[in-house]
Amino acid sequence: MAKWTAFPQPGSYRHDATSVTREWPRLHAGDAEPLPADAGVLQAWVLFHNGEFQQAVEAGLAAGGGGITAANKATCIYANYLEKKERNRLDLFQEAAQRAERQCEAEPDNANAWYWQAYALGRYSQAISVAKALAQGLGSKVKACLERTIALQPQHADAHVALAAFHAEVIDKVGSLIGGMTYGAKKEAGLQLFQEALRLHPRSPIALIEYANGLVMMEGEKKMKEATRLYQQAAAVQPLDAKEWLDVEMAREELKAA
Repeated sequence: MAKWTAFPQPGSYRHDATSVTREWPRLHAGDAEPLPADAGVLQAWVLFHNGEFQQAVEAGLAAGGGGITAANKATCIYANYLEKKERNRLDLFQEAAQRAERQCEAEPDNANAWYWQAYALGRYSQAISVAKALAQGLGSKVKACLERTIALQPQHADAHVALAAFHAEVIDKVGSLIGGMTYGAKKEAGLQLFQEALRLHPRSPIALIEYANGLVMMEGEKKMKEATRLYQQAAAVQPLDAKEWLDVEMAREELKAA
């Protein structure tokens, strides 16, 4: 694969197998991924948490098994935050979605196989336009994958965030009436999902950011003050790893631009 853009703060996170194992419950409070027993899979996660996303993908694919999840997460996070070329971003999301779909077929009870398929398809949908994606049936697939994730792992905070964001974006793009009748998107469900996500993982910067965005999409300008407060909370989080640093930095940049 072509050389990826480097994490902007190389060397800021120096996790190793010991520290990742020790901090696993906090590092994976969002995705509820089980601690791997395989050393190769664990090393892929070490690389991910340190922001070495390309190396994490290579290590995860080489390890196989649970390493596929690490590879998919590294691909998606890199594509979402760091890849500069839109065509490359779309290709990476499609690659991750296809890998995750094959993983779902092989391991139908693997919650994160369903989650990363949904995440990759969801970000791909945002890139091509939510309205276009809905017309292609991608929205229904994302929703079904996220609902499956939560059914398999009710503690999956990130899936609650993503499903809440689905409700918010559909309502924002097509309105409450069509969104509810055609896609099953409901404001009350979205708000409950965001609140549950924060109950499960209260210090998640991405949950705070997405909740802020979702409030404005579903409730309008009257929620701008609360949305700003949520962004401020996200910006104040002390990041545990490279991915959280990217989330926190995004919140800080948004506040500067406001």
